[in-house]
Amino acid sequence: MLPWRQIVLLSITGCLAACTEDVIFQGPRWRTEPSDLILPINSPDQRATFTCEAEGSLPPQYRWSLNGTLIDLGNDYRRHMSGGSLIISNLDKDQDTGVYQCTAFNAWGSILSRRASLQFAYLDNFKTQTVRSAVNVREGQGVVLLCGPPLHSGELTFAWIFNEYPNFIQQDSRRFISQETGSLYIAKVEPSDVGNYTCVVNNTVTREKVLSSPTPLVLRNDGVMGEYEPKIEVHFPDSVPAAKESAVKLECFALGNPVPEISWRRTSGIPFPSKVKMKNSNAVLEIPNFQQEDAGTYECMAENRRGKNAARGRISFHAKPHWLQTMADTALSIEESLFWECKANGKPKPSYSWLKNGDTVTPEGRVQIENGALSIAALNLSDSGMYQCVAENKHGIIYSSAQLMVLASPPSFAKSPLRAVLKARSGSEVTLECKPQASPPAISLWKKGNEILQRTERITLLPNGTLKIANVTKRDAASYTCVAKNQFGTASTTGRLLITEPTRITMRPTNMEIIVGESIVLPCQIACDPALDVSFSWAFNGQLIDFQRDSDHFERVGGTISGDLMIRNIQLNHGGKYVCVIDTDVESLSTSAILVVKGPPGPPDKVAVEEITDSTAQISWTPGRDNGSPITGYIIQARTPFTVGWQAVDTVPEVVNGNMLTAAVVGLNAWVEYEFRVVARNAVGLGEPSPASAKTRTEDAIPDTAPTDVGGGGGTKSELVITWEPVPEELQNGEGFGYIIAFRPVGTVTWTRAVISTPGVARYVFRNDTIPPFSPFDVKVGAYNNRGEGPFSSIGTVFSAEEVPSVAPKRVRTRSVSAVQIEVIWEALPAIPERVLGYEIVYWEDDTKPDTVGKVRISGNYTLVNITGLKANTVYYLSVAAFNTAGPGPQSAPINSTTKKPPPDRAPLNIQWTMIGSTLTLHWDPVVAVETESKVTGYLVLLKRHRNNDISTILTNKTTAELSLSANDNYLIQIKAMSEGGEGVGSEPIHIHKLSECTVKSDLFRNACAVSSISAIGLLFLVDWLHSAAAYKAVPCSPSRCGAKL
Repeated sequence: MLPWRQIVLLSITGCLAACTEDVIFQGPRWRTEPSDLILPINSPDQRATFTCEAEGSLPPQYRWSLNGTLIDLGNDYRRHMSGGSLIISNLDKDQDTGVYQCTAFNAWGSILSRRASLQFAYLDNFKTQTVRSAVNVREGQGVVLLCGPPLHSGELTFAWIFNEYPNFIQQDSRRFISQETGSLYIAKVEPSDVGNYTCVVNNTVTREKVLSSPTPLVLRNDGVMGEYEPKIEVHFPDSVPAAKESAVKLECFALGNPVPEISWRRTSGIPFPSKVKMKNSNAVLEIPNFQQEDAGTYECMAENRRGKNAARGRISFHAKPHWLQTMADTALSIEESLFWECKANGKPKPSYSWLKNGDTVTPEGRVQIENGALSIAALNLSDSGMYQCVAENKHGIIYSSAQLMVLASPPSFAKSPLRAVLKARSGSEVTLECKPQASPPAISLWKKGNEILQRTERITLLPNGTLKIANVTKRDAASYTCVAKNQFGTASTTGRLLITEPTRITMRPTNMEIIVGESIVLPCQIACDPALDVSFSWAFNGQLIDFQRDSDHFERVGGTISGDLMIRNIQLNHGGKYVCVIDTDVESLSTSAILVVKGPPGPPDKVAVEEITDSTAQISWTPGRDNGSPITGYIIQARTPFTVGWQAVDTVPEVVNGNMLTAAVVGLNAWVEYEFRVVARNAVGLGEPSPASAKTRTEDAIPDTAPTDVGGGGGTKSELVITWEPVPEELQNGEGFGYIIAFRPVGTVTWTRAVISTPGVARYVFRNDTIPPFSPFDVKVGAYNNRGEGPFSSIGTVFSAEEVPSVAPKRVRTRSVSAVQIEVIWEALPAIPERVLGYEIVYWEDDTKPDTVGKVRISGNYTLVNITGLKANTVYYLSVAAFNTAGPGPQSAPINSTTKKPPPDRAPLNIQWTMIGSTLTLHWDPVVAVETESKVTGYLVLLKRHRNNDISTILTNKTTAELSLSANDNYLIQIKAMSEGGEGVGSEPIHIHKLSECTVKSDLFRNACAVSSISAIGLLFLVDWLHSAAAYKAVPCSPSRCGAKL
């Protein structure tokens, strides 16, 4: 490409004024390159496709070559391109076989793809022959049946048929089919081998199969072949080339009698790696993924009892080239030098060549090539383009591509101008960088104001254009300009230098100790030059604090010259180093403090029971973290199935100090399963408990707790009933727990004992006809288990069962009190031998229905009882008996009594009331009883006073009543009808509020404050009355104010 065209392209894409860092490389890059193809010669598709695709900022175009010659696609009807891919139709073996290569190009250059071959696979038929010549052998002799495959292309596999299809020969130590020659080898012929053999040839590409003519195998009749030493008929070549990562197969088979055994070894003595496999009775040695270390001399040994024979061959390693180092896209300024180096590995060692835009680069003048390295001195625009390094040996060729852009532009500070204002601390060193974009690099100089700067003791001008001023003072404040120039132009940039006073930290944080949960403020305050912009940040243990994410605990407080840090609700993990960092335009300062957070101790660990007895346990543990405050002591807690949660236990020593890691727990119950845990404490408080120890049971022991609450009595005749409070399971001290009951008549010496083996039983009954009734006994109860007997309870006195009263009460009489109540009266029993504790009254409705029986018991010497809750107007039968602990005695003769009819089930209606002064007058309609109800005998007026919450009643046989009320209290009034059957249904309550709230301004109504009625007629009367009051322009007393409420 001509130089002026390069300049035009650079200008169009904006690269003329660009620096190397901003160059966008736009030449073609490979996405997909073609691959080798092997196709059946008679493929029904009859098409071959070589894929080729590249990318570039300018879309690439493509061309193809075959065997190094450009394909003219314009005049070739069988070949065309789709995108960059080449499609060949109507395949022709003679015209299309060869090596293809794709070229991608755009305005920036051209690149070649890797080479790809097209081959055709086929398999011809065997020559026509009815039957092959017979092979005559003696029994015991070895034989080779040749296959002689026909003309072909592509990989073949071989098999043999014995007599007829599909009876295929199965390979074993005596028979072998070589996949190299196709021949069948029989090491020792047996009579069963006589027959016809057909060779089957398969093409793995075309999937075609052809069969040879049969070869008869005939057994000679001149005797059996004697034994002879092995003769190797199949062996690998003396030299076997093997490609890297390929699968290598070596064949070795021998004829012989007896049948030889095959073995393999490396002559170097190096054992085979595990990847090496031996197949077909060791006739095939297979080495997958062949590598350099697998190369060497291999030996096959065939051996039988007549001798042995060996074959050797060397496997040599070869590899096509692969890249170790490639070049990268490069942009250089005009007149600079290029050096590219590529390195490849391979065996044999590859050679190198270079291409530019698909053409070979010839070393001459400025261009030099040496051992894969390309160097070009004094670059000019014509050197731009696409370059390829080519590495090649006899096994392959590879390409690596890169673009070279040669740049030419005047200086520009568009992307790296000086800051308009540069601030610097007095006494510091200032660095001003001059970095123009220019190709070739520009020459620069500095000005202070209009004066060109020269080197001095404080001023340094570096070769790269950087200006350094040491120990700056206020006199250095000025405008500075960098001027850059090359052969394409000149540019400059200016900035003003401002000198500020040093920043000082006026208040620093100090090292502190603090308790968990408290809050503190770490100060960080400064004095600084007002021209500076200041920012504060805090780091905790080397990590910057994120105030948004950690706002629950951290907050920065203060103004522009204060960066105080508030830490709220401090936790243990907040202990560490805090650094306040102050950043200004000219410097960065920091100050730090260590914060020690103290908290309750962490949980102890590894709590274990070292030793346990029936009442003690030796506990050990490891300490947890002290969390900034030394551990001062430990508390041991225990839990059993019988306790509610964890309980502190007694220890020896009584106080476990913080230096101890073991203690004895005492006061444990025997034969109880315990868990233990340990809680540490320090000056801050109690810590979290440790994990629980493994469950451990104390040893068993003789019971040491006696049953309590020993008593009894009652029961039936000739019984002594003894009761006690059972011993809790946790106090039973072992298995086999039970009770020993001992008793004796009061005043005797000998105890009678009984044993109960059920721990939950709390009652024992001794039966004996000789026991006198209500006789006192000394009683005690003890406990035992498998270890022995424990203590007895204290001795108590229990009476034997007594006899029921023998006499029935007399002169029983009844009185019907109401519809639900009957009064029963009887005569007290005279003195009798049996105890009388009280009386039992039994009642029922019908003598024929015993399930309707009711019962009332009254203790003591009472002779009257009221039975309530009965049905109205019902006949009841009643009987009285005396009772004691043995039960009721004989009943009196039944007598009957009928309850009264029920009272009316209707409340008084049309209640009217009038209040004059403090007197309330009530009127209501009479209640009339129906035939099935008791006759009304009067009315009951209930008056409930709110203040004292007391109730008073007034009985009247009229339908009116007068009540005197207090002016300072609220009342509730209810009226009920009275009858022989009792009280009737109560009326709706009448609420009377404080009379003092009533204010009457009219003389007409001064004595009549309120009128209320629960009847409709009364309400109409009230409305008419209020209208009359309005006619006199009086102000009636409002019911809501006077307190009338229905």
